Amino acid sequence: MVVHEEEPFNAEPPPGALADQLITPLEAFYSRNHGPVPHLDAATWRLVVDGLVTQRLQLSLQELRGRFPEREVVATLQCAGNRRAGLIEVRDIPGEAPWGPGAISTARWTGVSLADVLAEAGLRPEAAHIAFAAPDVSPLADPPQPYGASIPAAKATSGEVLLAWAMNGRLLPAVHGAPLRVVVAGWIGARSVKWLQRITAQAEPSGNYFQAVAYRLLPAWADPSQAGPEEGISLGPAALNCAILRPGEGARPAPGPAEVTGYAFAGDGRSVARVDLSIDGGRTWAQARLDKAAGPWAWQHWRTTVELPEGEVEITARAWDHTGAVQPESPASLWNPQGYANNSWARLHLTCSR
Repeated sequence: MVVHEEEPFNAEPPPGALADQLITPLEAFYSRNHGPVPHLDAATWRLVVDGLVTQRLQLSLQELRGRFPEREVVATLQCAGNRRAGLIEVRDIPGEAPWGPGAISTARWTGVSLADVLAEAGLRPEAAHIAFAAPDVSPLADPPQPYGASIPAAKATSGEVLLAWAMNGRLLPAVHGAPLRVVVAGWIGARSVKWLQRITAQAEPSGNYFQAVAYRLLPAWADPSQAGPEEGISLGPAALNCAILRPGEGARPAPGPAEVTGYAFAGDGRSVARVDLSIDGGRTWAQARLDKAAGPWAWQHWRTTVELPEGEVEITARAWDHTGAVQPESPASLWNPQGYANNSWARLHLTCSR
């Protein structure tokens, strides 16, 4: 793993570790944390469901597993800061981890549908948002506060949002949210709250720092230290993105035919329709072959063979989704002071020599 911080622990796999594996092994799954990892006792842990509901619930893990149908969803989670390094190349972003293209991973999640739990509690008509609370305290907020976030009730009551206790057939490790986490398929990873302790139905979005202040897309001229609650755009559904996984940055392949592989992810239930590659700066393009996705909420891998010339070469990749949307060309047009949502064309620089 490429470790960006030891405490809180933030790490991503090298790009090659994500190639050819639709389901990411646990040891290669990226880790994004905002404070020390809590170690909760599953036997004494309880989940509270309250707020604008007709029946307040308090559930042990055993009760949660016994009262609701078990469900499984293959879903890709992507950090909002994935590929931030490309924005840092445009202009420095002090204090933010230089995530490469590995802050994204896919798992087979097992749990219960959040919609089923909310139906048991009985949402009142005025419940427009579902907030999640966790015990991990982050010093990024001033004063420090536990992590929290929310999603609209319409998303929360869709069947793909899980309360998960397992990934890839194994109980959640502590670093990935044991004993229970939310998995909000198709949305930025920040909304998939780990170490979940409370679910609150409410009329307004969460006022937690990580919903109201952080994970908001500020304009390029804004000062994040002076930004107040509700400024900028609240990040939710994941943006269309792609990356080149193999060959690796700085590789020195021989001129001639070479296989290029990568991933593409549309987010929020959209599907990837096409991935194009260019080795001449975007003057001409060739279409890559898309592998079959592991599910409607998962990334797709792609691959193609290109003819590499001798000398310096830049491989460029761009993805299209089924609505006809395409990735923007330049990271310069996307630069923002917290380095979120870089979904510009993927670029790989190589030196080809015999």
